[in-house]
Amino acid sequence: MPKYEIERTSPLSGKVNTMEITMEPADYLAWKKGELIQNALPYLTADEREFIKTGLYPKEWEILFPSPR
Repeated sequence: MPKYEIERTSPLSGKVNTMEITMEPADYLAWKKGELIQNALPYLTADEREFIKTGLYPKEWEILFPSPR
């Protein structure tokens, strides 16, 4: 599978974040056309899928939504 460098703007910091993700382009296009991301790209980690959707890195996600203690 090819690797892509995905850029997204973080809604938390406003900075452009980049993540290298290995995926099939047809699967990404299926998501862009309306398929649920977990169905279109099931082989990605939850963190990779969240980054594609929101631009948030896992640490930023934890800041916004801390784990209950």
